[in-house]
Amino acid sequence: MKKIKNKLFYLYSFVIYLFLVVIVSFVASKYLDISVNSYLINKFVATGRGSDNIVEIVIDDTSIQDYKLPWSRERYADLLDFFHTYSKPKVVGLDMVLKTYDPNNPADVLYLNQLSKMNNLVTGFIPEQSYSDEDAEILKKFKKDFSLDVELKRTSYPVNFPSVMNYSYDVGYIKNLASVIIQPEETSGTVFSAINILKIGDSFYPSLALKLYLLTNNTNKIVLDNKYIIIPKTGLKIPYTLDSKGIAKTNIRYYRNIKINNSSYSHPPISASKILHSYYAMNSGVTPKNHPELFDLYKGKYLNPEFFNDKIIIIGQNISGPTADIQKTPISANHPGVDIQASSYDNIANSDFLSYSNFRVLAFSVFIMCLITFLLVLKCKFFKGILSIISLDFVYLFFVIIFAMLGHILPCAIPFAAQLVTVIFGYSFKFLSENRNKEKIKQAMGKYLSQDIMNNVVSNIDDLKLGGKRAIVTVLFSDIRGFTSLSEKMSAEEVSMILNEYFAEMEPIITKYNGVINKFIGDAVMAIFGEPIQDIDHARNAVKCAYEMLKKVEYLREKWLFEGKPKIEIGVGINTGEVFIGNIGTETRMEYTVIGDTVNLASRIESYNKVYKTNLLVSSSTYAHIADIADVIKISEVQIRGKAKKMNIYEVLRIDRDKEK
Repeated sequence: MKKIKNKLFYLYSFVIYLFLVVIVSFVASKYLDISVNSYLINKFVATGRGSDNIVEIVIDDTSIQDYKLPWSRERYADLLDFFHTYSKPKVVGLDMVLKTYDPNNPADVLYLNQLSKMNNLVTGFIPEQSYSDEDAEILKKFKKDFSLDVELKRTSYPVNFPSVMNYSYDVGYIKNLASVIIQPEETSGTVFSAINILKIGDSFYPSLALKLYLLTNNTNKIVLDNKYIIIPKTGLKIPYTLDSKGIAKTNIRYYRNIKINNSSYSHPPISASKILHSYYAMNSGVTPKNHPELFDLYKGKYLNPEFFNDKIIIIGQNISGPTADIQKTPISANHPGVDIQASSYDNIANSDFLSYSNFRVLAFSVFIMCLITFLLVLKCKFFKGILSIISLDFVYLFFVIIFAMLGHILPCAIPFAAQLVTVIFGYSFKFLSENRNKEKIKQAMGKYLSQDIMNNVVSNIDDLKLGGKRAIVTVLFSDIRGFTSLSEKMSAEEVSMILNEYFAEMEPIITKYNGVINKFIGDAVMAIFGEPIQDIDHARNAVKCAYEMLKKVEYLREKWLFEGKPKIEIGVGINTGEVFIGNIGTETRMEYTVIGDTVNLASRIESYNKVYKTNLLVSSSTYAHIADIADVIKISEVQIRGKAKKMNIYEVLRIDRDKEK
């Protein structure tokens, strides 16, 4: 039964521990994991520079100061024409969606004509939740002109985006179109990933970054399997995972950022106003050839268009105010959308992606951290265990940082949260287990020592030492008459059974009267009254105890005679006096006992029961405390061995219960 209880204790403990680990891990994943991962990305992942061949053209506060809002489509056309007429970039990405179109507006027509001229231009659209019947024709045009040539090798499709909206002007002018959607995490509002491919109807469409890459490599063919977006022409594999909604996302590996005008950029930005200044100057005849000093890269007023040759140009907005195109990222709380697009393209172009550990690595990390931590808690002393656990944490953090610098995020928040639960639970479990073991030891040792002595030892566990004190106590000795001859007639097992039953009956009586069994000496019992249990009536209680012991022996004698066992008699001797009580022995082996002449005298008085054929004898010092409640016979002038003078002892015949009250 005890073994079953022990097993249940460990089983229940393990179940509770697992429950706590799961709950705390869930909370850590929901509220801590994102913050920890953001910190790792900011400090250890985003350490490299962005590619020099990616240039961001930003419509910023300077641009709207120089060229007041609202910009007409003619202004956008001029911006694009700079790269079409005077420069030769590889591709130009427009991170904007211009929703309205008026065919009667010359500026709108001019803008669309500019779009139609640029074969290396990619413009943006954003999918929305619903669309009207009028958009059905646009959707057909989208599928024909802008969808990807996809070979499917995955077992299930990414989620459908329901429609194509936010694109109401004539798509017939557009050569290349891509999604510019940036989707933050719902729980934190932080952008960790890019949607490089999205499914609308039965067709797939690229992100701006992916389309720029495909255009630079003159291909529209991709293979989509369960893990990668594969570009067969270049062999590039873009990893992706499906989020809880089934959207295919690729983790963005951000780059070291530079703070410019309260915004962070990982690729050097150029104000759109400077592009327009340069464009208008060159249109008026001011060129790098006739005015090279004005087109100096660092000191010039204008930009030399040759600087942009073979570059990747991404154009976007970053205007202060509520309409600012900024997002929260691990790098910055106000990260320009155009820079996120640039980083996403940089990842694709250089096959430089950020990866996260899968669930198996997470489970293994949690298991190892918790297992080692639990073993350290159980095997080590407190301070050594804590220091070892801290050392384990530093080792794990070292690997977390190294892997982060290599572009891989190891689980961090959840293993440490689970480890914290393990530390708390481990020390609680250890405390409970030690207490259970202490109780078992106390119960076991209580069978060898008095329970009161055991409690005294436990209460002074940190101050155990040799020594003690002097005290006035009453010492009781009891002995079975003729035990030696009895032993010779019976087997050792039979003698043992009789003694065990006898002691089992005597012990409760002694305890009842505040006595403490100091030791069993063969068939004899030595008990102390007055210490360690404080009792001012220890002498009276010792005599009453002895009297009740004799009554119990009468009952046992009749019982044993009926069972065919030998008849027994006992003698009891009691003495009251000063003793030394405490721990004696050595520093490694102690015994809590009493020593002194009082003890010796009690033992010798008990031995006189054989001489006078009595059962209960007490010394005069004990008699002085019971004279008013006991009927006695005085035995005068007894020569006690070891005593120079003779002394009186008293046979107690009975206790007068009426007088006792």
